[in-house]
Amino acid sequence: MYEIGWFSTGRDKAARDLLKVVYDNIKEGKLPNLKISFIFSNRNWKEAKESDLFFELARNLGIELISFSSWNFRPKLRERALEEEKRRKSRLIEDWRRLYDREIMKRTGRFRPALIVLAGYMLILGEEICQRYSIINLHPALPGGPKGTWQEVIWKLIQERSDQTGIMIHLVTSELDAGPPLTYCTFPIRGGRFDRLWQRMEEKLKKRSLKEISEEEGEDEPLFQEIRREGVKRELSLMVHTLKVLSEGKLKVKGRGVFQKGKITPGLRVDKEILEEWENDVWGNQK
Repeated sequence: MYEIGWFSTGRDKAARDLLKVVYDNIKEGKLPNLKISFIFSNRNWKEAKESDLFFELARNLGIELISFSSWNFRPKLRERALEEEKRRKSRLIEDWRRLYDREIMKRTGRFRPALIVLAGYMLILGEEICQRYSIINLHPALPGGPKGTWQEVIWKLIQERSDQTGIMIHLVTSELDAGPPLTYCTFPIRGGRFDRLWQRMEEKLKKRSLKEISEEEGEDEPLFQEIRREGVKRELSLMVHTLKVLSEGKLKVKGRGVFQKGKITPGLRVDKEILEEWENDVWGNQK
């Protein structure tokens, strides 16, 4: 049995969808070798409505939930570290992360997962926890693409007037979004309905800066929405496909490397597989 730990802040519906789809495919026998041993969240009950909904889902699925609030952990140190980080690179924030990660490891120490999956986990992990566990993360960009939150990635794609983007699952290191990829898929953001949306964006940019557009329209901006929509509909399939090849031993994580048939791989491009799975509704995608 290939046991995994599941880390999530549980801050939105996407976090719930990802957990539910993986769980359902385990129960339906589509991921027969996989087991979610525990869920860890850096929020506690009553901190936010969305995370409470996520906790309720975990309870209904019968998966052990470990919650430990990062907001309430050493709050004075955290606040001081974040303020210092705004002005210059801060060792304080690294100290805070290390202390918090040690508390996580105390609480999850009785488990022996083959892998930790970050699924909407909104904290950067430090070096110690990355050395203890093999950890993977879903990131809404191609290898070598923009880093940061999915919102930051999309605005960067628009700023750079990109022709394509993608989704990847990569090995986590202490450097943000920089670990080697396991799997990834690509999709165009030009052509078809995108061309009309890009044209509208260019017209807006004649009158306002991109920063002003992002502040005024935010996630409601039509081009932003369409890029996000195309990414989200691939995320569930990519996660489940990746867990399938890992649990079957077709892809292996050892230390800081990703291996296929005993050799280091630069990551598997799985455009065709993800498109087929999506069109055939293999993983119970929410269309």
